[in-house]
Amino acid sequence: MKDPITHYWNLRIEALRGALEKNNFEVHLAPQPEDAARIVTETILPAVNPTSMSWGGSRTFVECGLYGQLKDRNGIKVIDTYDPSISDDEKGERRRQALLADLFFTSTNAVTESGHLVNLDMIGNRIAALTFGPKFVVVLVGRNKIVPDLENAWDRIKNYAAPVNTMRLGKKTPCQTTGFCQDCKSPDRICNTWTITEKAFPPKRVKIILINADLGF
Repeated sequence: MKDPITHYWNLRIEALRGALEKNNFEVHLAPQPEDAARIVTETILPAVNPTSMSWGGSRTFVECGLYGQLKDRNGIKVIDTYDPSISDDEKGERRRQALLADLFFTSTNAVTESGHLVNLDMIGNRIAALTFGPKFVVVLVGRNKIVPDLENAWDRIKNYAAPVNTMRLGKKTPCQTTGFCQDCKSPDRICNTWTITEKAFPPKRVKIILINADLGF
């Protein structure tokens, strides 16, 4: 076999697709990040026809090239929470406005093989939008986010995704030094609110793109 690694992940992703669809998620498969961007622009946007859209913090969203493609989208009101020129107060206000957008983009910290999305948030805007508010949500998921079960999801998030994100954001937390969760009381703590999304409601409101590449944290 020429590329056993890709084949291995294709098998796991296909199995995960079935589990997610049983949980009422709409699922798309993307071999590479650019394919995920194409699914968004050529399939999901025409189907949803949003008048407004926004996004939560997501390296995967950026790595797929979608931020660059969508931040100045003609004919759609874009609530850009990434804009470096705005104040923290304005950023907070835009995050609030984003909860009423027609279409919201995010990723997930982990997805279990039984088709559950597991997330841990600092502010809560990302998981709030996933749970309720925007008419539709697109979740971009790299293969590195797939875990066997909830216990592995919690471990991945607390001892990998969270420490790496504190390092990226320059937060003053113990895991910056240790690389592992210390269940800290730091004012900069980013681990505040958990969610487990077992099923999409209404059905297909949440649209998941599974990408056969390592993306995000």
